Amino acid sequence: MNFLAHLYLSKNNTNILIGNFIADAVKGKKYKMYPKEIKVGILLHREIDNYTDTHKIVKRSMHRLNERYRHYDGVIIDILYDHFLAKNWNNYSEIPLELYAENIYQFLEKNIETFPEKIQYLVPFMINYNWLVSYASIEGIEKILKGMNKRTKGVSQMDLAIEDLKINYQELEEDFTAFFEDLIAFTNQKTTFLLTK
Repeated sequence: MNFLAHLYLSKNNTNILIGNFIADAVKGKKYKMYPKEIKVGILLHREIDNYTDTHKIVKRSMHRLNERYRHYDGVIIDILYDHFLAKNWNNYSEIPLELYAENIYQFLEKNIETFPEKIQYLVPFMINYNWLVSYASIEGIEKILKGMNKRTKGVSQMDLAIEDLKINYQELEEDFTAFFEDLIAFTNQKTTFLLTK
């Protein structure tokens, strides 16, 4: 899953949220140097990624994409699923997405100095371009896919995935809805387990 889903799945625990948010920049056993709940957030992020990558519905979504993306399929589906989460946000949260994003941005800015350097660099871009809210529109997702394609120097062709989204929109949305229900249940169970370890 991508940023919005990881943040949402952290629920109201700010330390777990920090861990979940910085996890991609914390390699191997380096998570052990963090306080307990941040550590839980990092491990939870890894569990969510592993669960997502191996889930049959996610694999089905990948098969809906054009074959040209090769091993970038998973990254594309992560981004597209965040689109469906943002678009259907009211089904999952009582707080409007704009307000949720504003609160998250303020929290990240307040804690930015505790983040790994790579994440410190990313936060201003996230805020300036309002990534979390922009996920809700097709135009916003198109910009993100174009940006990701630039980062791979055009090798991934991820900018073309907007076509796949439009062609398979209903099927991908149905995939997301079914999968996210499973993911919420898995995350709740895994969070409880990691906190009691």
